[in-house]
Amino acid sequence: MGTLNELCVSSLQTFLCPAVEALQQDPRVPDDLTPEEQQELENIRRRKQELLQDIQRLKDEIAEVNSEIENLDSTEERKNMQRNKQVAMGRKKFNMDPKKGIQFLIENDLLKNTSEDIARFLYKGEGLNKTAIGDYLGERDDFNIQVLHAFVELHEFTDLNLVQALRQFLWSFRLPGEAQKIDRMMEAFAQRYFQCNSKVFQSTDTCYILSFAIIMLNTSLHNPNVKDKPSVERFISMNRGINDGGDLPEELLTNLYDSIKNEPFKIPEDDGNDLTHTFFNPDREGWLLKLGGGRVKTWKRRWFILTDNCLYYFEFTTDKEPRGIIPLENLSIREVEDKKPVSPVSFEMVIALSHGGAKA
Repeated sequence: MGTLNELCVSSLQTFLCPAVEALQQDPRVPDDLTPEEQQELENIRRRKQELLQDIQRLKDEIAEVNSEIENLDSTEERKNMQRNKQVAMGRKKFNMDPKKGIQFLIENDLLKNTSEDIARFLYKGEGLNKTAIGDYLGERDDFNIQVLHAFVELHEFTDLNLVQALRQFLWSFRLPGEAQKIDRMMEAFAQRYFQCNSKVFQSTDTCYILSFAIIMLNTSLHNPNVKDKPSVERFISMNRGINDGGDLPEELLTNLYDSIKNEPFKIPEDDGNDLTHTFFNPDREGWLLKLGGGRVKTWKRRWFILTDNCLYYFEFTTDKEPRGIIPLENLSIREVEDKKPVSPVSFEMVIALSHGGAKA
């Protein structure tokens, strides 16, 4: 089966070809025609010629439309390829610096500058570093907090017990190490869980306190450095009076305890930060001198790797993660002809649509 365009062209050609062949046939004309018959024959020939011209114009129009559709398909394909490259670059930049990565995606119209759109991008998480997601969501900026709440809203906790909900939530990122970030994230989680299961606890605070208790229980039960493992009785005792002054059902607390004891929280892998495959077979690699970005501008020797239309640089060849990334989209490279005696600059990167250049 072909495309709709191909089917239309094929059908029209099937219809037109026999008609053209019939019109092109010119049977022998008898010699004994009357003047009226000769005039009629001349009219027929003129009409035949007009029909042939009409058919040729129609074929030309079909060919033109077909060419425009092919060009449109080719243009869309190029746009999609370019967009996919920019998205991949944005993910890499996010894994290096979450705020810069988000800004890059917004500036290239790959993300809307809304908390909802950014939250969906983080929730989908394709190629993203789970630690970077956690760091971004835990920031105290007002906009980051809005993204955090939009991110939590994408989770559905209805009819899940608290441990089940925590497992789902903590698998979507890696919990940062800073206490203030953890506090903000757990508060947002508690609000969402209480919204989905309002009859389980008396208030959001109850959910918040118990969530922290469960995370501490997970550490105490499964960290080999903790020798004094808490019993279920101690866990129940530690959580008395947290339900707006009342006690939670012992059966509920026992079930939560058993769930954590039988299966600890899983820590998600940082697949998005595994850059080993990216640098395994680079296009080019070698030492270059790079001008530092600090207050004192000095030239520093860095190991550069060129791959996937990006330039990565490292302090040492043994470093697993680059110190920085330079996207090469819409850039061209040219040799610096007028070199200053004290400057090691040998080439510069120039933005394709600009007359200026950035030396490197």
